[in-house]
Amino acid sequence: MTAKIIDGKAIAQKVRNTIKADIERRLQNGKAAPGLAVLLIGNDPASEIYVRNKRNACQECGILSTKYDLPSNITEKELLSLINELNVNPTIHGILIQLPLPAHICTSLILQSIDPKKDVDGFHPINLGLLAQGQPYLRPCTPYGVMYLFEHEKIYLPSLEAVIVGTSNIVGKPMALELLNAGCTVTLCHSKTRDLEKHINRADLLVSAIGKAGIIKSEWIKPNTVVIDVGITRSANGKLHGDIEFDTAKQRATYITPVPGGVGPMTVAMLLANTLFAAKT
Repeated sequence: MTAKIIDGKAIAQKVRNTIKADIERRLQNGKAAPGLAVLLIGNDPASEIYVRNKRNACQECGILSTKYDLPSNITEKELLSLINELNVNPTIHGILIQLPLPAHICTSLILQSIDPKKDVDGFHPINLGLLAQGQPYLRPCTPYGVMYLFEHEKIYLPSLEAVIVGTSNIVGKPMALELLNAGCTVTLCHSKTRDLEKHINRADLLVSAIGKAGIIKSEWIKPNTVVIDVGITRSANGKLHGDIEFDTAKQRATYITPVPGGVGPMTVAMLLANTLFAAKT
C-alpha cells in the first residue's frame, strides 16, 4: 500500500484562483479590493521569506498588500499606536503581524490589540473563542488549511480517532477545536505526554506540529492512517524536513502530506481567504 500524497501546492493554487476571480468580480461591481497590512518587525531571515511569500500571493490574487517593515527596536507603545491606526483605517480589511516578535514586546498584548474583524491570522482570543463554540469567524490559517485539504480529498472525519502532536496556540490547540467541531475524538500530545508511541499507534488521523525533523517514527503509525505533517525544519544543507519519516510513513498511511508542498501553501491560501472574507463582512 502506498498513500495518496496530498498536493497542497496544487490545491492552494485552486484556492488562489478562486479568490482572484472573486476579487475581479468585486472590482467590476465597483467595490474596493481587499486591503491587507503586513507588519514585519526586525530582519529575521525566515520571517522575511514568509512575509515575501505572503505579499507575492496577495499581488497574484489582487489583494492590496501594504508593507510595514519596522525596526527591531520599535517600542510596544509605537507598535500599538500603529495597530490602532490600522484598526480604524477603512481601506485595511486585514492586519497580519509576522511572528515571532522581539523579546521586549508582549506578543499576547499585541495580538489582542488587533480588531477581531481584521484578525486574518485568527489568533485573537475572540476568534479562538468563537471557534471553541463551533461558530468560527476568522479561523487560524494553518488548521483552516488542513480542514480544507480534508474537504478537498473528501476525507470523512466524524468518529475518527484524531491525535495531534503539539499544543501551540497557532496550530495544535485550534486544530483540536476544528477536529472536535468536525466530530472527531481528539487527543492532544505534548512534551509531557507519556508513551507518545502508544497514542500515535491508535490514531486514525495524525497531525504533527512540532518542528523537529523525523521525531515521529513511521512504525508508530498504524496502517490506513491519515497523516498530516505540519512541522518544518531546515537542515544544515538547506533541505526542508517534516516531523514524520515521509518515505516509510507513506507505505502505511492512506493519505499523507509532504514537506515541503503540503500544509505550508495552504496556510498562505487561507490567509488570503480570510482577508477576502473580512472585506466582505
